[in-house]
Amino acid sequence: MTARPASWGIASILLGGVAIGSAAIFMRLAPVAPSAAAFWRMALSIPVFALFILATPTGRQQLQQVDRQQLVQMAVVGFWFAVDLFFWHWAVSRTTVANATLLANLASVFTVVVGFFLFRETFSKLFIAGLVLAMAGAATLVGQNAAYSPQYLVGDFLGLLTALALTGYIITAAKARTVLSTTMLMAGSAVVSAALLLAPAMLADGTFIPATANGWLPLIGLALVTHILGQGLIIYGLAHISAAYGSIGLLIQPVVAAILAWLIFNEALGPLHMAGAVMILAGIGVSQQRSR
Repeated sequence: MTARPASWGIASILLGGVAIGSAAIFMRLAPVAPSAAAFWRMALSIPVFALFILATPTGRQQLQQVDRQQLVQMAVVGFWFAVDLFFWHWAVSRTTVANATLLANLASVFTVVVGFFLFRETFSKLFIAGLVLAMAGAATLVGQNAAYSPQYLVGDFLGLLTALALTGYIITAAKARTVLSTTMLMAGSAVVSAALLLAPAMLADGTFIPATANGWLPLIGLALVTHILGQGLIIYGLAHISAAYGSIGLLIQPVVAAILAWLIFNEALGPLHMAGAVMILAGIGVSQQRSR
């Protein structure tokens, strides 16, 4: 990788992480069950991706040239993302949001471990230091509201499964981006994810379809801002930077979520929260030194 594309990659992933940080806000505003919101997040993005592909000669050409191997890669990426969303929403319902968030952030560590043992990647001391600092910051930011209780054990285990699924998503998406464009990969994986999430969404307790037109607005926000913009930037960035390096940038999400919750819902943002946010940002900066 040359220095310039690597810089583009981490910048794209950081911006995508900022957009994804809005997910919790849209989820809280959505008048449907969490599992239904996850389904609509994917389903409402599909027509937009289809428009992107069909409206341009390049997109139509790419659609005609998709082969069986690429279809399999789209399906695998879509599967891991659906599993990630499914376990995340299930974890939140069985443990605290803080516990689930903190455990899901372990995906950054798992991605590095997989990169080292499976793909023989090597990491500088600066990278490891940045990872440790960013994870410590996440623990400081989110961990203040974490809690240990036997009743949370199942939910905590589901949070751990969320991290493993997110690791699978990041790694397979990075590999798929070597042969697929961002739009094609996002479109194909969205179809698979929506199909897999439909049954859990319909079977879950709570509302599946918003009762009013305004009720669709948060779901549209999830589709346009969180998924198309946020995940789109992340998928684009993974073509220019390794999965391990990119996964550290995703730790910016809890920082953005905390700031938005403070601005919109007046949730407390004390000195320790701010210290954790600074540690995350510093850790991301330190970890990326090698890729510049």
